[in-house]
Amino acid sequence: MAPPDRPTRLPPLNALRVFQVVVRHRSFRAAADELLVTPQAVSQQIKLLEDTLGQELFARKGRAVEPNEQAILLAHFVQAGFDEMAEGVRRVTKLGLRSRINVNASPYFATRYLLDRLARFREIMPDADLRLTTIVDLPDFVRDDVDVAIQWGFGGWKGLDQVLLLQDVKILCCTPDMAAKIKTPADLANLPLLHPVLTDRLWVSVLAHFGVNATAGKGDIRIEDAATMRRATLAGLGVGLLSEIDAEEDLVTGKLVAPFGTRLMHEMPAHLIPGFYMVLPKAHRRVKAIAAFCAWVEGENWQQPVWEER
Repeated sequence: MAPPDRPTRLPPLNALRVFQVVVRHRSFRAAADELLVTPQAVSQQIKLLEDTLGQELFARKGRAVEPNEQAILLAHFVQAGFDEMAEGVRRVTKLGLRSRINVNASPYFATRYLLDRLARFREIMPDADLRLTTIVDLPDFVRDDVDVAIQWGFGGWKGLDQVLLLQDVKILCCTPDMAAKIKTPADLANLPLLHPVLTDRLWVSVLAHFGVNATAGKGDIRIEDAATMRRATLAGLGVGLLSEIDAEEDLVTGKLVAPFGTRLMHEMPAHLIPGFYMVLPKAHRRVKAIAAFCAWVEGENWQQPVWEER
C-alpha cells in the first residue's frame, strides 16, 4: 500500500507577502519603502523564499528586478490566496454586525425582473441588510465588495459558481425607414449594427445563422446597456437586437419593425443565446444569509413576468 502524499510545505507567509510586493513594483527598494523595511530585509525574504522553493524567481537588472516565468505563475496564486484571506477577515468581522448581502445586478435584469420580486425575499429573511447595485460589467467580488452578481452574458466565467436564470432571447429590430433598405439578410452588412459592449458574439452568431459572410456593418456602434440600445434603435442609429419584452412593446406601436420576424433567435442553438446568470465565488455560499438569497433566486420562475401572476 502506497503511503499517503505528504502535504506541500508552504513557505513563510511573510516571505510570500514580500514577494508579492516585489513582483508589483519590480524593485526591492520600492517594495521596502511600501513595507517600511530596509532593501536588505526584502532581499533576505526573497532569498528565503527561493531557498524554500528551490527556484530562482527574479532576474536582477541593476536596481530593477524582473520576475521570471515561475515567479509570474506563483504571483497569480499568491495574490488569489491573499484575496481569499482578506475576504474571510472581512466576513468574520462583519458577520457579528449584520446579515448583509451585497448584490450587483445587470441594470436590465434589476428593473425588468428583480425589483418587483424582492419583497418575496423580504418575507423569507426580513432582517437581511440587502444592498443592491447595478453595473453592466461583472464586478470584482473582493474589490467591489459584492457577494452575488446577476450578470448578462453567455456563461463561462472561470473559477465562479454560475446558474442560468433566464435566456435573454433577442429580436432583430429597426425603424420602418431602415427596414425599407433590407430585402435580404445580406443587406445587414451594409447597415450600421448596434452591438452590446460586453460581447461581439451576438451579431457574429446572428449573421452566421443567416449565412452572411460579415462580422460588422458600416458605421457600427457599441452600446453599454439595454435601455440605451432600445433608444438608439428607436432613433434610427442602426439595427438592434432587443430583448423580447422591449421589442414587443415597440413592435405593437409600429415604432419598430422586425424584418425577419420575431422567432429568429428561437431557431438558433441554445449556447448562442445570451442569458442572465447568478454568479458568485463558491465560498460565498457558505455564509448563511448569502446561501438563503441564492436559494430564493434559484427557486423563482424568472420566465414568468410578475404581472402575469396577478
